[in-house]
Amino acid sequence: MEQSITLAHGSGGRLTAELVRRVFITAFDDEAGRRLDDSALLPPGDGRVALTTDAFVVKPRFFPGGDIGKLSICGTVNDLAVCGAKPIALTAAFVIEEGTQVAELAAIAASMAATARAAGVRLVAGDTKVVERGSGDGVYLATSGYGLVPDGVELGAERIAAGDVVLVSGDVGRHEAAVLLARGEIGFAAALESDCGLLHGTVAAVLAAGGGGVKCCRDATRGGVATVLCEYAETSGLEVSLEGAQIPVREEVGTVCEMLGLDPYYLACEGRLVAVVGPEAADAVEAALRGLEPSAARIGCIGGERGGRVWLRTGVGGRRVLDRLTGGQLPRIC
Repeated sequence: MEQSITLAHGSGGRLTAELVRRVFITAFDDEAGRRLDDSALLPPGDGRVALTTDAFVVKPRFFPGGDIGKLSICGTVNDLAVCGAKPIALTAAFVIEEGTQVAELAAIAASMAATARAAGVRLVAGDTKVVERGSGDGVYLATSGYGLVPDGVELGAERIAAGDVVLVSGDVGRHEAAVLLARGEIGFAAALESDCGLLHGTVAAVLAAGGGGVKCCRDATRGGVATVLCEYAETSGLEVSLEGAQIPVREEVGTVCEMLGLDPYYLACEGRLVAVVGPEAADAVEAALRGLEPSAARIGCIGGERGGRVWLRTGVGGRRVLDRLTGGQLPRIC
């Protein structure tokens, strides 16, 4: 591992995973900290509590479809939800640069409050720090979330088996593409909004439709759908086979990717989950997802071969491996 931190360490790719394993899991080595999940599930004796924490440095702070405040609540609630937890309460810490307008900070706080109300959670504690002008970039946020996992809900990539079906809850890559366009650094304009949104209702619908046939869920944030599927393949040791023609990508996202040489499967979403379900539950879960978002789709399956790789069948009939990126395609997208 490199001796100093680079932007690539925050991308969600291979260097991020290496940093988490070698630094943080080594430092916080306990039963809750060894799993690379979005929330820590504490032992049953602790009441099936789920905890998660996250930081947000998105640039620009306001973008079509959201802002850093909405994003912080959605990201934290979603991390709890995809582990099967009912989100209960959140805390938030603000790092504010000297010179930031009070009106802007108020707008961010109002967005957080509105999103928390929509999620049915309470913001119960917080902290504020201010740094000198030039030492930050307006506003950074850190949030932590608390939730409870109902009895009988067991989600985890270790449950994946051959024959399982892979589904996505809607079109992919829109958040990162929308943030890129909002920066105004490329000569292309499109009416593209981030998919930034809450997933607790989506997870509830998946569990209601699929019951015990739902093996695992993850929200596809940094590193996109491809990175989530790489994590599934690595944990299960099985190969994942995807049909590229079935993965929903909006035309505007595809155009951005073609212009800049990006891969939409690695672009971050902020309101999409990737679920793996048993074949007996696939039709019901797919119907439930499409009832919430028409672009939801069945995109692949789990093969019987060992190897822990993700294979994508392209539009011309070929196959290529989707591996973790070493770095990221765009920094500061969440």
